Amino acid sequence: MSVAAGIAVILGADVATALLAQILSFDLSWLAPMLILVGYMLFALCRENAVKTAHIGRVLIGLGLMLFALMWIRTAASPMNESETLELVLASLSSDPLFGILVSALITWVMHSSLAMVLLLVTLVQTDVLPVYLGMMMVLGANLGGAIVPLVATLKDSPEAARVPLANVMMRLSGIIILLPFVPAVEALLHEMGSEDARILVDFHLAFNVLIASFFLFFTEPLARLVIRIFPSKAGGDDPARPRYLNDKELDSPAIALSAAMRETLRIADVTQSMLEDTLTALKDNDPALVAKIRKKDNIVDSLYSALKMYMAKITRGSLDPDDSRQYVQILSFSSNLENVGDTIDKSLMEMAGKKIKDKSHFSKQGWQEIQEIHSFVMETMRLAQSVFVSGDEMLARRLIESKEKIRKQEKQTMENHLARIREGIPETIATSSLHLDIIRDYRRINSYMVSIAYPIMEEAGQLRSGPLKSHKKKES
Repeated sequence: MSVAAGIAVILGADVATALLAQILSFDLSWLAPMLILVGYMLFALCRENAVKTAHIGRVLIGLGLMLFALMWIRTAASPMNESETLELVLASLSSDPLFGILVSALITWVMHSSLAMVLLLVTLVQTDVLPVYLGMMMVLGANLGGAIVPLVATLKDSPEAARVPLANVMMRLSGIIILLPFVPAVEALLHEMGSEDARILVDFHLAFNVLIASFFLFFTEPLARLVIRIFPSKAGGDDPARPRYLNDKELDSPAIALSAAMRETLRIADVTQSMLEDTLTALKDNDPALVAKIRKKDNIVDSLYSALKMYMAKITRGSLDPDDSRQYVQILSFSSNLENVGDTIDKSLMEMAGKKIKDKSHFSKQGWQEIQEIHSFVMETMRLAQSVFVSGDEMLARRLIESKEKIRKQEKQTMENHLARIREGIPETIATSSLHLDIIRDYRRINSYMVSIAYPIMEEAGQLRSGPLKSHKKKES
């Protein structure tokens, strides 16, 4: 998601929070026991067989607990109208509304919830503890404090993570500065419209967020450019051996965590594919520097795969529905095969490339052409495997499995041609005989690693129980 799009989303989220304050400003505590009871029943009865329904149960339990918490906030705030200390504090804040905004922002940051702060202010107004005008000023502070919470939380992350929260703080602060002189007029207008004192606060909260969204929605691009300048990406780029998409904060949402793991797996696939692309050049040019470069890339693959495994181990399998469970296994399987491909290139193909450089040998013209052809075939298989991994498409999976039989025939024909050249006494063929056959063997092994992603998809579709795919699998075994 681009920064501009993220800013637009956060504007919508703030309006939605203000709408929720409108609903929760009514006393819905009677609904809390019912939500918790129904939620617990759904979770207890469905967590084994219907995980998605169990998740709905968890949501209902959370909503019930939230309503209880809001009820307890109101109950705890009721005796405040008898507090002489609070009366003195509020009197000092009334004489300095700007200080009231700052105090409200600080309390909201401590509470980590602008919604809870606004509802607390509503309760204080209902009990005649808080004047309406000061309550409106503190609502502005609650909006600012709610925006500060994610900014502080992301300051230790990458610069990219803090851009949207910073934009949100800037929009809230700009809105407060512009609206501040008009708060008395807004209060008078809402009174004339017949709003009660407590309703004035939630209506003002909603109006503030709607105005902010309506105005800044047209300036998301300039604002995005500004926050990118304030938080530029780190110079020199990130470490290629460090995971880019794995974020422990997403582990509480397994579906999101699996999406991040899939993106990281595709990143591993990109590195592995570049290794395979460079392999052909290394074999052709006898370039020791390129061989060393390819081997360093395998270290990157190993590091990323290790981080991915650790991340996947943190995902709670019990909270996954059947589709997510299949994706979990698929990610582990495909990433493991990619790591095996990297090891094959590093420990086998690059070993042979080094031997070829040392011996200063060259392939025959026909032999090199055969290696090029099988290299192109395996490269195409690797690209197809990535498409199958992302889409789970049965047609592509079938094509992938069929490639295994094609490369088997291609390997057989290559060996026959190679032996025929040996009989003819071609010097280059004789000098590179073992290298040639071992390279073809490794390419076929890499192809098999890539094809394996297709079997679970076809098995789930019932395509491995009958038909040509089954016979192919038997031949390969």
